Amino acid sequence: MVFRVVLGCALVLSLVAQTPSGAASVAARAEKPPASAPPAQHPNESIQVQVNEVIVPVTVTDDKGRFVSDLEQRDFRVFDEGKEQKIEYFSRERSQPVVVGFLIDMSNSSRLHWKSFKDAVVELVDTLMPGDKKFSGYLLSYSSEAELLVNTTTDPEALVAKIRNMKPGGGAALYDAVWKACTSHDLVKGEPIEPRRVLVIIGDGHDTASSKTLDQAIEIAQRNLVTIYAVSTVSFGEVTPDERNLVRLAEETGGRVESPLQKVYSDVSGYLSTPMDEGNYVFHAGTGGYTSELLNGMYRAIEHIAGEITTQYILRYVPDAADSSKQFRNIKVQVDLPNVKVRARKGYYPFRP
Repeated sequence: MVFRVVLGCALVLSLVAQTPSGAASVAARAEKPPASAPPAQHPNESIQVQVNEVIVPVTVTDDKGRFVSDLEQRDFRVFDEGKEQKIEYFSRERSQPVVVGFLIDMSNSSRLHWKSFKDAVVELVDTLMPGDKKFSGYLLSYSSEAELLVNTTTDPEALVAKIRNMKPGGGAALYDAVWKACTSHDLVKGEPIEPRRVLVIIGDGHDTASSKTLDQAIEIAQRNLVTIYAVSTVSFGEVTPDERNLVRLAEETGGRVESPLQKVYSDVSGYLSTPMDEGNYVFHAGTGGYTSELLNGMYRAIEHIAGEITTQYILRYVPDAADSSKQFRNIKVQVDLPNVKVRARKGYYPFRP
């Protein structure tokens, strides 16, 4: 018996979802559309989306971390609770429509480097929101409270203006920010199928002020089919267990964490693995060289995350499982090739919270 998968907490998908203006039809992009797939559509026509479909964005990299972008549908296998599923839809199109929530840590811990990498954060917004109507975004800051600063828009300047005036101070309500990002922004028609939902957290992972827990933040993201990425602001030499919070948020939803500030000295000849004030370090905190390396690291992290968000494979399937009573259903994606790493969401909730 096929059960109904509810794809969003605040969103009940219609049987007919409108394709964004100027975007190619989902059916037209499918590598091998099934017999039941809709015919090719024009940009202003609608696409058929079954309400019980599960969408799985997938990233595949080689053993050096480089994207593998030339795979076919036949290279993938999807398992739902251990049972292989039939892939109903497959796409590998670049520049896929997304709605991106930017969550920026404005707690006291951001004071040290905020001025140094503010421009890099602006670059991230401009990269993921290039002014095309198929790319939308919204902005939240979190310190002692999570605050929605800019609601969903296609205008990157609205977010940039806010970012340039932001000032750190206070505690950190990261988990509340994730919850708010998943439940409080204006929706774009077609979410989370097309466009997909993404959160990018810029912070160090610590939380001192949330009413929600880490587990609740992960669950609300999974229920809303949100993929979480993070740019860690933990500085070189610092050891903090809080960064593991970012790793859990990302890995449980199919994203990943970049830690650019941990690599300031990675290209220095004679690099020492133990941080120290003197020695063979050519960069010192507070100097122009150190600041330059921070910025370069941030820009590289932005390039990696932006590239991954816009070059993922998209798989969709209708679950074929006898037991529909399980609250959380585990997903596993396999690629039948050697020396590749596959990253995808770990599962989904088939019912409303």
